[in-house]
Amino acid sequence: MAAPLVLLALSALGAAALALLWRRGARAARGARRVCVAVLGDLGRSPRVQYHALALARHGRRVALLGFLQSRPHQDVLQNARIQLVPVAEFRGLPALPTLLQYVVKVLVQAVQLLYTMLNIEQPSYILLQNPPGLPSIAVAWVACLFWRSKLIIDWHNYGYTVMGLRHGRNHPLVQIAKWYEKLFGRLADYNLCVTNAMREDLWLNCGIRAVTLYDRPASYFKETPLELQHHLYLKLAKDYEPFKPRYITESVGSGAERSAFTEVDEKTRHVLKPSGRPALLISSTSWTEDEDFSVLLKALEAYERYIDEGAELPSLVCVITGKGPLKDYYNGLINKLHLKHIQICTPWLEAEDYPLLLGSADLGVCLHKSSSGLDLPMKVVDMFGCCLPVCAIHFECLHELVKHDENGLIFRDWNELAEQLKMLFLGFPTLEGKLHSFRENLRACKQLRWDESWDQTVLPLFGQND
Repeated sequence: MAAPLVLLALSALGAAALALLWRRGARAARGARRVCVAVLGDLGRSPRVQYHALALARHGRRVALLGFLQSRPHQDVLQNARIQLVPVAEFRGLPALPTLLQYVVKVLVQAVQLLYTMLNIEQPSYILLQNPPGLPSIAVAWVACLFWRSKLIIDWHNYGYTVMGLRHGRNHPLVQIAKWYEKLFGRLADYNLCVTNAMREDLWLNCGIRAVTLYDRPASYFKETPLELQHHLYLKLAKDYEPFKPRYITESVGSGAERSAFTEVDEKTRHVLKPSGRPALLISSTSWTEDEDFSVLLKALEAYERYIDEGAELPSLVCVITGKGPLKDYYNGLINKLHLKHIQICTPWLEAEDYPLLLGSADLGVCLHKSSSGLDLPMKVVDMFGCCLPVCAIHFECLHELVKHDENGLIFRDWNELAEQLKMLFLGFPTLEGKLHSFRENLRACKQLRWDESWDQTVLPLFGQND
């Protein structure tokens, strides 16, 4: 039943666009040097889309940045005169309807909303669309390109049908329809980008789609954070989050004192305590979705607590998990049930400008992203590496394209292995010896390519000089 309804919806979209084209008359040449960058998702939590917009603006393009405005995008985007934010209304669904019908209604409504928005911007010469979500955005973007006589570029961040499969199972009718749809309409793009070589090969072998690999790269503002900025950041976070309260914040305790923003201070003598007294800062970030099982981290932290109780010379931990998403309340419930003496956990939502500062202040990153397709890479690790932050990451198929085990971090398969890695890395902390320090030094030495350089090499040639 769903397949005919989806086809009917797409046909209606095509007919509506053609009618509009007939009424308004044939267009002149495509909108010179204008690009629509779109995602049917939250712009504030879509850094790759923001990076595309900034790169295009840097090269003199006028950009309509289109998506949901749930979270504030980065200040660089907001302040760029060449970038116009174009909000798309978000459809929440009708809970009273059966699941299948509810989904069809949602697709229809989102298709109309997205098409209406795309046909009411200034005429673009290109539409650059991030996928997923691709249903209905790929078909809508293709119809809009017909209307505008524009070229369509799809940036394959993952496969939408594999993300749906996490919730419904790979064999669910909706998932199979999404898979058919994604392959069919994906072939209609003029150009395709993807995030790994493994995905590029899969697109060609299984979908007949030729793509260019554009690895996620850190923006220039992802870097190690100076102590003064760390101090100001922790003062700001301390207003709302217990782990950053004053006993962990440096003050002016005398010149020449070697300290970090987590150095503890003796309130009576105003002397800096020994470095071993400060907690280690562990950080992870997430969209709180089904592809990340944070019970793995929580079990590892409980094991770490037992190591300390058994006499291991390990620092206490401040564990920060940043992000928004549907499973946040569920995991906060699990966190509240833990009884940890040496570990404090908080789950803030950070402003776009504060997130890189916190990464650049941390001692270790943890990534629990398991790719639904096995073909994409976690951008959070890219950002951590930009800050020279070593990572412990859970294993999946093509992770080796990013994380080099025992060089820039460690790969684990379960909570027990993660707990052992935390113990090994933090033993004797904060000594400048051992693997944690050597991983950071390796990241400092590799001088990895940044987003702007990579984008100029890979994507800029796709855009004609006069388009």
